[in-house]
Amino acid sequence: MIDLYGWPTPNLFKVTILLEELAMPYNAIPVDIGRGDQFKPDFLKISPNNKMPAIVDSDGPDGKPMSLFESGAILMYLAEKSGRYMPKDVRGRYQVIQWLMFQMGGIGPMLGQVHHFRQYAPEPIPYAIDRYTNEASRLYNVVDKRLGEVPYLAGDYSIADMAVFPWLRLYERQGQKLEDYPNLKRWFEAIDARPAVKKGVTILADKRRPGPMDEKQREILFGAQQYARR
Repeated sequence: MIDLYGWPTPNLFKVTILLEELAMPYNAIPVDIGRGDQFKPDFLKISPNNKMPAIVDSDGPDGKPMSLFESGAILMYLAEKSGRYMPKDVRGRYQVIQWLMFQMGGIGPMLGQVHHFRQYAPEPIPYAIDRYTNEASRLYNVVDKRLGEVPYLAGDYSIADMAVFPWLRLYERQGQKLEDYPNLKRWFEAIDARPAVKKGVTILADKRRPGPMDEKQREILFGAQQYARR
């Protein structure tokens, strides 16, 4: 059994989509980032960077429990554990890995900055908004060009697509229009229609608070508590 710790964000949905695609049993355990649950000692034992998601697999590779943090590592582990969505041949495997790393090093961090400066910053900073919105456009163009060559990012549907898709669901928040990227739009709609994806993006969604965050939540997420030594 997989215990999955997280909060309803794109990085959680990367993993829930894969687990739903695999029909692998799991428990989704909320870690409320607005209350500071990510800083609790028990969670830090499995995710020392206090980020989500993280998993504990009760049936690890040696038959003993195994914990993992970092969503990309979790995707690789579950794909290899199941033998699905990650090719075994070297060429195919590294096609998947390079696009997964593209998400981990580019799509996630840069679009996260777009979200912050367009939605969460206490005051608008035009330079930051323009910089990261333009970078989002550049990354969307990279994806669109690639999807003009192949149906999915690594050729066949894989964990690379599952990693990128949840971040691009928020395209309006990132100042983008799907119509500007026809190949990406075709891919987006195909993935969005998959039953496992439809279910995956609902996991823990009922835990999300309606309305804007309050000052306490803002302090926890963006203030001094985030940077305290632990």
